Amino acid sequence: MENENELNEEITLRSELDESKELSQSTKYDASEIQVLEGLDPVRKRPGMYIGSTDAHGLHHLVTEVVDNSIDEALAGYCTEINVIINADGSLTVVDNGRGIPTGIIEKEGRSAVEVVLTKLHAGGKFGGQGYKISGGLHGVGVSCVNALSTKLTADVYQNGKHHFIEFSRGKAVAPLKVIGSTDKRGTTITFWPDPEIFETVEFNYDTLKNRFREIAFLNKGLVITLEDRREDREKSDRFEFKGGIIEFVEYLNTNKQTLLSCPVYFNKFNHNEKGEVVNEIEVCFQYNDSYNEIINSYANNINTEEGGTHLEGFKNALTKVINDYAVKNKLIKENEKLSGEDCREGITAVISVKLREPQFEGQTKTKLGNSEMRNIVYKAMQESFGDYLEEHPSEARELIMKSVTAQRARDAARNARELTRRKSVLENTTLPGKLADCTEKDSSVCEIYIVEGDSAGGSAKQGRDRRFQAILPLRGKILNVEKARLNRILENAEIRAMITAFGAGTGNDFDESKLRYNKIICMSDADVDGSHIRILLLTFFFRFMRPLIENGHVYAAQPPLYKVARGKEEYYFYSDDELNKWFEENGRKGTTLQRYKGLGEMNPEQLWETTMNPEHRILLKITMDDAIEADKLFNQLMGEDPELRREFIEENATLVKDLDV
Repeated sequence: MENENELNEEITLRSELDESKELSQSTKYDASEIQVLEGLDPVRKRPGMYIGSTDAHGLHHLVTEVVDNSIDEALAGYCTEINVIINADGSLTVVDNGRGIPTGIIEKEGRSAVEVVLTKLHAGGKFGGQGYKISGGLHGVGVSCVNALSTKLTADVYQNGKHHFIEFSRGKAVAPLKVIGSTDKRGTTITFWPDPEIFETVEFNYDTLKNRFREIAFLNKGLVITLEDRREDREKSDRFEFKGGIIEFVEYLNTNKQTLLSCPVYFNKFNHNEKGEVVNEIEVCFQYNDSYNEIINSYANNINTEEGGTHLEGFKNALTKVINDYAVKNKLIKENEKLSGEDCREGITAVISVKLREPQFEGQTKTKLGNSEMRNIVYKAMQESFGDYLEEHPSEARELIMKSVTAQRARDAARNARELTRRKSVLENTTLPGKLADCTEKDSSVCEIYIVEGDSAGGSAKQGRDRRFQAILPLRGKILNVEKARLNRILENAEIRAMITAFGAGTGNDFDESKLRYNKIICMSDADVDGSHIRILLLTFFFRFMRPLIENGHVYAAQPPLYKVARGKEEYYFYSDDELNKWFEENGRKGTTLQRYKGLGEMNPEQLWETTMNPEHRILLKITMDDAIEADKLFNQLMGEDPELRREFIEENATLVKDLDV
């Protein structure tokens, strides 16, 4: 027996030695393993490092990169018009009337400047030369990455009376730059075909581009941007030109809202160096309305600084300081009372746009301005301009102070209500709402919660779910419309408190995503008008008070079936009229029974699980934040105080509804 054990140990030892030897050979790592990627090869090898992702967002980032070059020409004072065309063959063209990419030969490269710019990373006129004083393109990765990630790219440069042309295939020049004719035009035309081997989709979204170009046109007063779709059955176009610049931007954001000030507050300041050259520009416009939400969009060199930065800090600090100083001076509040920044910003719509020579971006997505000098520059400009405005408009100033004081009182009441919704830790279950059927899994990354309307549907969902990772929170009727209420009233609503407590992450400025107890929050409502209304009430709440839930992809809408067809022992479920009609066309109607589901409660637990909750078969609609500006306008239009706006929306969109159950 001992000999047998010794033999087994020897065999095991030899096996381990052999495995170790094979492992050491397979993981050999020396100079021969180092791979040098030339030219644009790194971009094709790791596209996500350069454009963030290879999904639809990454695809549209390519357009931004090309348009940014044209915008830089506009900032330099040479470009007045940019035309963007979605072509029928799947390509996209950007045309500008700027100076055109330089066409001369770069001696060290032995190639034309056009070819170098389009084939070398970090090659351009924005790295210390005199080509551009202010540039937004420095934030991106350059048109060379667009070239690398396209099956084909062509560049037409109109310069000095000549029409130059060059073509590329997956980042490599087909032939050197050549002159193909004479012209009286000037500028650059770039056409590119995104590579389907790289991108999940190569189909451009017209509305995504439209919203971005409208924003750019607002930020560059007088610049004309046109967008045209030439794809079959999609032909349309838009033209953007705003001579009022960000003043018109603020007015656009306040569409359908009742404003408090007679006109927007606006100022534009330039700072110069000792040579008299402009080193930065600050442009600010804001207007108050009677809502309870704040909308502040900040930009640096036309780049949307979604994470804020020093320019936004300067604006907020000055706004709070000016309002408090005016209120104390005019005895509208006591000296020992202070209005918080939140109180002073309730109902504000603002656009802050700064332009500077050497922008420094930081933050997780590189959308936070880090230049420390901009904090004080914006603060001083804001303090002077807004202080003067309040002195010159005493009645409006008083109304604004009273709104802030009311906001302060409501915030104090909300603070007390908020305490009812807080939990001491993610794993502490004692404070969870009683009607919540929680899941047993403690890893929040695999957990999901269904927000279900009504006790009947809630009962079916609780019985049909997989209790390991699926939680159910039934709601009683429709929650409060938060578009028409302050936070203190919102937090008094039992259904909203139950959601906040169940999610575990807080609300508003107290929201902490790291404490979120579920990775997916799924709105599951009936497939009828009431169900749609409940869903939009939930989405309005998430958008206004838990926006990171939507921004970071945690919110979904369940898609329950509309029909069940039974034939013998077989049952089939259909989620749209088209699906149902197609099935009948292929299988006939003989021997079938058709059931139209009016509500989730009509399904038994097994049916609800199989059709709507089973991850292997269910259909979930992900709620995204592709355009926050348009979302804000739509929520205000559908859920705000003015019923006339809803009537207009229904009249304009009624023809889009094919079949409506009333």
